Amino acid sequence: MENKQQSLQLTEAKANGPVTCLGKTFASEEERRTYFTERLREKLPELRQMEGFPHGEDEDILALSDPPYYTACPNPFIGEMIAYWEAEKARLQGEENEAEYRREPYTADVSEGKNDPVYNAHSYHTKVPYKAIMRYILHYTEPGDIVFDGFAGTGMTGVAAQLCGDRKAVESLGYKVLDDGTILDGDKPISKLGARRAVLNDLSPAATFIAYNYNTPVDAEAFKEEAERILAEVERECGWMYETNHTVNGVVQTDVDGKPIKGRINYTVWSDVFVCPSCAEEMVFWDVAVDQEAGKVRDTFTCPGCAAELTKRSVERAWVTTYDTALGETIRQAKQVPVLINYSVGNKRFEKRPDEADLALIKRIEESEIPYWFPKDALPEGYNTRQPMESHGVTHVHHFYTKRNLWVLGAIWDRFKRNKNRSKAACMLAHSAANLTISKMRRFRADKKGGGPLSGTLYISSIITPPNAILSVERNVEFVFKGLLALKNFNYSSIVSTQSSNYLGIPSNSIDYIFTDPPFGANFMYSELNFLWESWLKVFTNNRPEAIENKVQGKTLDDYRQLMTACFKEAYRVLKPGRWMTVEFSNTKASVWNAIQAALQEAGFIVANVAALDKKQGSFKAVTSTTAVKQDLVISAYKPSTEMAERLERAGGTEQSAWEFVRGHLANLPVFIGKQGEALEIKERTPRVLFDRMVTYHVQRGLPVPLSSGEFQEELYRRFPMRDGMVFLETQVAEYDKKRLLAKEFVQGSILVTDEVSAIERLRQLLLKKPQTYAELNPVFFRDIQYIAKHEKLPELSELLEQNFLQYDGTGEVPSQIHSYLSKNYKDLRGLAPDDPRLVAKAKGRWYVPDPNKQADLEKLRERALLREFEVYREEIKGNKRRLRKFRTEAIRAGFKKYWSAKEYAVIVEVGDRLPDAVLREDEKLLIYYNNARNRLGL
Repeated sequence: MENKQQSLQLTEAKANGPVTCLGKTFASEEERRTYFTERLREKLPELRQMEGFPHGEDEDILALSDPPYYTACPNPFIGEMIAYWEAEKARLQGEENEAEYRREPYTADVSEGKNDPVYNAHSYHTKVPYKAIMRYILHYTEPGDIVFDGFAGTGMTGVAAQLCGDRKAVESLGYKVLDDGTILDGDKPISKLGARRAVLNDLSPAATFIAYNYNTPVDAEAFKEEAERILAEVERECGWMYETNHTVNGVVQTDVDGKPIKGRINYTVWSDVFVCPSCAEEMVFWDVAVDQEAGKVRDTFTCPGCAAELTKRSVERAWVTTYDTALGETIRQAKQVPVLINYSVGNKRFEKRPDEADLALIKRIEESEIPYWFPKDALPEGYNTRQPMESHGVTHVHHFYTKRNLWVLGAIWDRFKRNKNRSKAACMLAHSAANLTISKMRRFRADKKGGGPLSGTLYISSIITPPNAILSVERNVEFVFKGLLALKNFNYSSIVSTQSSNYLGIPSNSIDYIFTDPPFGANFMYSELNFLWESWLKVFTNNRPEAIENKVQGKTLDDYRQLMTACFKEAYRVLKPGRWMTVEFSNTKASVWNAIQAALQEAGFIVANVAALDKKQGSFKAVTSTTAVKQDLVISAYKPSTEMAERLERAGGTEQSAWEFVRGHLANLPVFIGKQGEALEIKERTPRVLFDRMVTYHVQRGLPVPLSSGEFQEELYRRFPMRDGMVFLETQVAEYDKKRLLAKEFVQGSILVTDEVSAIERLRQLLLKKPQTYAELNPVFFRDIQYIAKHEKLPELSELLEQNFLQYDGTGEVPSQIHSYLSKNYKDLRGLAPDDPRLVAKAKGRWYVPDPNKQADLEKLRERALLREFEVYREEIKGNKRRLRKFRTEAIRAGFKKYWSAKEYAVIVEVGDRLPDAVLREDEKLLIYYNNARNRLGL
């Protein structure tokens, strides 16, 4: 077996000599590339008709591509490659490939950090750590299986798929690898050592270009040598742009020959200039607001002209009008001036104010023509692009760079692109990795702890620090080199395509497993954020099918859901029956979480589990925002097996189909989940959730729902064995009982959240156990609300907290509820007074359950809010006969209570008639009000 798995990992291409690709032999890689490039050229007219075809000229798309392994457009070779891989797997594995496939969902919580040379090679906006993805791939697949990622980003799924054949990489996860390739998690065999194949797709040409570089063989040492040679050449040509005279106390230092000692500029600090609203005098923001000794930027500052107390909001920006030779037109931009130069002489660093020589150098560069190509594309109208347009007049790509850095970037890019070997793409990757840091988006931090671009934005701050472009690219060459070096044993096991995921050129039922990290509503506007990278590549994202919420593009949450549904339907089509898809998800909005789940189920997938994935180091938003999610959620869903689908089709929406579904679904659920001697409740096995899944399955397929909730649960107890409130198949009970005996206790899961009441009770349960911050509560809450009733208009978590609980803001004494918890769980906080600064710092921002007297006050505020909501519903139904489809049940209850007390029974009946029948029947409180109101009115 081991020899077969090793065979799967053998590269099909040699750098110097004959290579084989898709069964054809070529004299060299260059010949292979030429042959498939011409095939791609012939197909471009047809491919341009496909959804998501990027914006770009044919020659630019062809120049960027490396077919058949990577195309900067829809990849027409995917079908051929999959057929070739399947034939190879069948040949190598023989009958072993015919073994029956069965997996439970992966239920373990995964935690993997980002501090890894592969992960750090490029600063793309969002990436799932490849080591985390490896765990899922090892669980769901075997060597040679084909993994698909429709939102591949930088291709970490492909990296993970290939590293499943690297013994050291697998062992780094804590697994043990036996001599025959068997992988053990503890004493349990989980998989076999061997690379998996990967089909990677993304809408963004910038993303797929990065993914290609990560997943395609390259000689890392040759790349580094070539890149360093080019950078040395650019240094000789352009190094003069980063020279400055070494000065001490304003005096230029000289060498023994009396010549000025030259320093090498590391970065230059530029500051915005503002105008005082009182005296109209210009002021350099750096001079009036930065306290270098204290290491901070003051919120308030004094006008040097009239001594007025000012803030950034109270001043006006100074503007300058200049002639842009690149555009051939006059432009108006925010005035920025150089205020500090950080430079090195030898190994020592120094700082100085720019002197006349420095200003003269900048002027010389500004008045010169750049002798190299650079992008001049106009920024698209968008959510992220508005900020630099409005704040600094940045309307085109080249405005993001100082003239000096733009010149040097052009010089480096020109030489990188003239390469003919595989190192060319790797060099271009290093240029891309440094690109944003070299721009004006590199922020100044007064504490000098670094201040790169603000993640997820195109923000230009009032003080910027564009660095030495040569040094920056040099550093990123080293980062890319280390990343590629870690992947030095990679072969051509991945194929990369650039297109929309809602229409793929992948054969139906051909993919063994899907791992994907889709866009999260309005979190990131990828097409806008990638525009700078793509302007250098000359190939741009076609954002029409981009699955996001974006007001500028006119895309609502419902548009996002529909786009995601189309993508998931395509994923469902290409996935083999009985196989799994893992969806990694992160968002602070419950509405987006519901949209993702709705899209999954509309596509036909059946959700089997939700677990947590902790990336350890969050993005900027996750670190600084009080409403950020620090743990991502992972949804495990499956496509019904052919056997299950056939049984259900024969049952045809009858009562029998309900039980066929339950049996099939139970077979795909985990039998036992335990942690540290505890047996944990499996929510998917509870009667209420099983009923919900059964209903969803029938509705999504246009079948009648054969049983009511009461009928279902009554029959469920008769047909299936129960353990700890959970439902099992007869064949599963023995395994559960055996493992249950070894557990010291059974831990019931959190309250099943189906409406606002249960959501509040769940939060109360969590906060009684541990006062927590919003970021700590969010991932747990999102996992719980997946079972929310379809009609329920659940408020956002922030609103539920504000209306029902209290948050300690750091003023006054720490509340006893928080004090008690911290004292009990943190040794260094025991015995501290309630106002001790250490205790206050730890307690700040935590939500807690209030004392009864304060709870009463909150309830009054909450009731008023609910009544306001009820009146909105009354207005909504006036003059029409439509039913209310989305509403807060608690608001209806509050309104009914109010109008019952006021004896205005007609209002209760009027609103009750517009509620869905099922809601009215299953909510006893509403039903009591409604029935009695009708009786009082004689109806």
